Amino acid sequence: MTEAPIPARMVNAFVYCPRLFYLEWVDGRFAVNDHVRIGRRVHARVDKEAGAAPLPDEGELKEARSITLSSDEIGVIARLDLLEGEDGVVVPVDFKKGRPQQDGTPWPSDEVQVCLQAILLREQGYSCRYAELWYDATRQRVRVEITDERVSWARSLVSEARQTADLTQPPLPLVDSPKCNGCSLVGLCLPDETNALLSRREHPPRKLVPRDPDQLPVYVTEPGSYVRIKSKRIEIISRDKEKLAEFRLIDVSHVAVFGKVQISTQALHEFFARDIPVLWLSAGGWLKGFAIGQPSNYVELRRRQVAVHAQGGIGVAQKMIAGKILNSRTLLRRNTRDRPTRTIDAMKRLAEQALNAETFATLLGIEGAAARLYFAAFPTMLSPEAAELCTDFSESGRQRRPPPDPLNALLSFCYSMLTKDLVATTLAVGLDPLLGVYHRARHARPALALDLAEEFRPLVADSVVLALLNNGEITSSSFIRRAGAATLTQDGRRTVLRSYERRLKTQIRHPIFDYRISYRRVLDVQARLLAAVIVGEIPDYTAMVTR
Repeated sequence: MTEAPIPARMVNAFVYCPRLFYLEWVDGRFAVNDHVRIGRRVHARVDKEAGAAPLPDEGELKEARSITLSSDEIGVIARLDLLEGEDGVVVPVDFKKGRPQQDGTPWPSDEVQVCLQAILLREQGYSCRYAELWYDATRQRVRVEITDERVSWARSLVSEARQTADLTQPPLPLVDSPKCNGCSLVGLCLPDETNALLSRREHPPRKLVPRDPDQLPVYVTEPGSYVRIKSKRIEIISRDKEKLAEFRLIDVSHVAVFGKVQISTQALHEFFARDIPVLWLSAGGWLKGFAIGQPSNYVELRRRQVAVHAQGGIGVAQKMIAGKILNSRTLLRRNTRDRPTRTIDAMKRLAEQALNAETFATLLGIEGAAARLYFAAFPTMLSPEAAELCTDFSESGRQRRPPPDPLNALLSFCYSMLTKDLVATTLAVGLDPLLGVYHRARHARPALALDLAEEFRPLVADSVVLALLNNGEITSSSFIRRAGAATLTQDGRRTVLRSYERRLKTQIRHPIFDYRISYRRVLDVQARLLAAVIVGEIPDYTAMVTR
């Protein structure tokens, strides 16, 4: 079977950064940033096919745009932006958004791309003596002579790129490279974070990842409402045909619908085309299902995730549960009125035991013991006014289905929102949210999202519950009690969602990487670090544990 030809632009990426080439060409992982958008605008005028491009023995070529050529001999395919001809000689012109090097010469990655274009033209019988690069930032053309040395160099780079593509793992990231600053894949690659965990750099990681993602979730909670698309915007229409809200598609990370909400087929098509997951939840917040368009091309990650799931990921699970216990301990230490020293000390010992647990049964027992201690002490973090609302919890403790009291109802709802976000995050990374390393696979159970949620339950969900109760944002009127169960009212859910989103926007100093980052971004970083462990890029998973 003939191997697929490598696009010349991918050889450009290989020269720029071998890891970038691997992530895009082999793993099929792409991302868009401002640099990519500017490049697309620069290419807009040459991306539409125009002009005749006869072969040398069929006529004379004057000017043609957007021409595709390939070669089985060197295994390369290229799309030429502009091809100019005069007196039987052709010149490929490639458009770039930036500027040449300070000495006026082209960047090596750009140079190899036009060299390959010239080689492909020569194979078709054209006479091509030189190529040109148009740098839009300086509005100039830079000439590249097609010498025998450059041809040999370009061919050797194609061979090296193909060898790199055959690797089972991507090359390691560049170390302290300025190239990472403008790279569109920096949020997927995590170069400084990976290098820090591998002890390949001495300094703390740079803040290369944006503080907050550009896109945010849309929650649709109005019963009987309808979600549609109009002019590249999401519109939420009430059952009375009133427009409740609208959002630009480019601003949306995922859509979460609660209860009886309809979504048009047109809207689903747009969501899937833009990799926007849709998550369906019950009116009370239980995750019912989710959908996304085409799955990620990161096939190697899913293959290895299946293997890790089948073998059991006890090492990763130990770190997750120990992280959960330590974060719960920190929350108690910071918020209790009367410091429960025995509980705090016992939880520290349990976290140490979790790191040394040899079986899942042992780990499950340690987690259960820590949870009993934690929730027994949970009411001591409440204000006197909030404690009156949660007296039933003090007597019965943590109960879930159905939650019998307001505190249990709040905890369950916030845990469900956290799980929902981590389902969306794992889908974006390319992981299967149903295949966990700690929680066992069950029908419709997002086991991996539940795994990742463990260390964030105290940091995000429990902190939201404490803030809502202690600040008086949630009162007894926020709940409906029916048949021994407590559930949030419509207004209560909206209040919780606002507080939950505020928490995800909160900036913290990362305990490992020492830069400021939002909790929403931390969820993404942790999922990507887990993916790196699964594929073998880094040896051990490191839980997010606050100081």
